[in-house]
Amino acid sequence: MGILSRKATCITHGQDSSYFLGWEAYEKNPYHEVKNPNGIIQMGLAENQLSFNLIESWLAKNPEAANFEREGQSIFRELALFQDYHGLPSFKNAMADFMSENRGNRVSFDPKKLVLTAGATSANETLMFCLADPGEAFLLPTPYYPGFDRDLKWRTGVEIVPIQCTSANGFRTTKSALEEAYKQAQMLNLKVKGVLITNPSNPLGTTTTRTELNRLLDFVSRKNIHLISDEIYSGTVFTSPGFISVMEVLKEKKLENTDVSKRVHIVYSLSKDLGLPGFRVGVIYSNDDIVVAAATKMSSFGLISSQTQYLLSALLSDKNFTKNYLKENQIRLKNRHNKLVSGLEAVGIECLKSNAGLFCWVDMRHLLRSNTFEAEIELWKKIVYEVKINISPGSSCHCNEPGWFRVCFANMSEETLKVALIRLKMFVDGPSSTTRSQSEHQRLKPLRKMKVSNWVLRLSFQDREPEER
Repeated sequence: MGILSRKATCITHGQDSSYFLGWEAYEKNPYHEVKNPNGIIQMGLAENQLSFNLIESWLAKNPEAANFEREGQSIFRELALFQDYHGLPSFKNAMADFMSENRGNRVSFDPKKLVLTAGATSANETLMFCLADPGEAFLLPTPYYPGFDRDLKWRTGVEIVPIQCTSANGFRTTKSALEEAYKQAQMLNLKVKGVLITNPSNPLGTTTTRTELNRLLDFVSRKNIHLISDEIYSGTVFTSPGFISVMEVLKEKKLENTDVSKRVHIVYSLSKDLGLPGFRVGVIYSNDDIVVAAATKMSSFGLISSQTQYLLSALLSDKNFTKNYLKENQIRLKNRHNKLVSGLEAVGIECLKSNAGLFCWVDMRHLLRSNTFEAEIELWKKIVYEVKINISPGSSCHCNEPGWFRVCFANMSEETLKVALIRLKMFVDGPSSTTRSQSEHQRLKPLRKMKVSNWVLRLSFQDREPEER
């Protein structure tokens, strides 16, 4: 092994997490309503497939963008040749405007402060490289997205110290939890460089309140540290309370153009709101010129293709489309969220009340044989390998209470969701429910026998490589 680097042979990537192991199980036996109806249903992937037809409709009406034409003339050669890693000005302008529209135009974004990255994964890691040295730490409220253990730590050497949140207050971030995490880092001899939050939260599906944002800004101001707000789900808020960006709170507190504002950074991407993870489009927004300059240099290692930028600059510049898309997508997310929540309630399973995201934070504590993480993993294995549904256990999200699970609802058809709910009902009810459920399976048979051509038009998950998030 001496001929390889320590990075190549290290085991700190996090691939052995139950979050990723569930994916592996799914990939070996993926559910398909026609080809493999007994396979594993993927409910561990936060992917938005509910509004593809809106984007496809726009593409059909705007063939020049997809064909790389301008005023009837091909610009393929122009796009295919070398591009400055600062990005196409037209795309950065369109992205800045879209981010503002996504926040109700209550704040504006300067394209010069935007750094383009190959997805939010790259954006978060780049910020770690810019803000912290190996062995220094960021504080993250729990539960948090399992991929952060890889994205923030693996190549950077940065450590994560959890801010322990509990179900007692809906997993809200409190002042005492912030201070306790800071003290814990000091006990571990870790220098704290900042706090990272996801707003709306992944995996909770809740928006951060104005009180929490004020508390976080006060905390980072007193500690003289950074705040990263990962806002990639900002356009998925489907019911009140609405989304509040940290930039809005900076504006309200008249902290723009202050030292505090220079230590506040936003991560965004089009992977969730537009459902385009395969396009690998992410951004960093920072008021610190040094961070912008350093991150721009680093972005040369993970650029967005000029073809992608050109296509999306045309799409995002169509204000009629973006306005209608955001509104309709939120309606569809709300409807699908309600179907999952009501379906789970029908079998005695409750969810944390949520208003955003592509998933629910599901309470299965009553199904554990004991109040332990061992029992949680035991239940998770039954759900994955016996019920054949991949969901993410709370322990993979560093939740400190066993029995919570993240369950995604937007990466599948409504028919597939019905099958998943039937399987869960059979599991919760036990063997005696088998006979009762057979009639439900018979009722859904015609749906499973839908023509393959119809299935293809729905762009089912199995035909594409997923983005981890």
